[in-house]
Amino acid sequence: MTQEIEKVLFTDLSNLIEQGKKQVVSQVNSILTITYWHIGKRINDHILKNERAEYGEKVVANISKLLEKQYGRSYTLRNVRRMMQFADLFSDFGIVSPLVTQLSWTNFIILLSIKTNEARMFYAQKAVEEKWSKR
Repeated sequence: MTQEIEKVLFTDLSNLIEQGKKQVVSQVNSILTITYWHIGKRINDHILKNERAEYGEKVVANISKLLEKQYGRSYTLRNVRRMMQFADLFSDFGIVSPLVTQLSWTNFIILLSIKTNEARMFYAQKAVEEKWSKR
């Protein structure tokens, strides 16, 4: 009888732990994605609004090198440009904020390649409703 109680308790505790792990991963992804949006927005607003595009490109390249050195491969020039595109295409934080709780950064990268805003938002909604993975 005691072994059965322990088995049930162990199963319940294991389920709680696994649920907690999933929530942690989800929260981390949401925070990272919001951070990426803010990085892209900050660069778009403060650097590239300068009329000298060549100057802005040099700044972005230099900043991404510094960020990559300090924080790792997530901040390569290619990824920083994605962050900028993300903030540009999803310019309304009121739309981004709820989406990041349901979509991963990888989902957003895929959405960036969609040409029209209407199609992008359609696929974003479908990805949320259908719980689409990156595949």
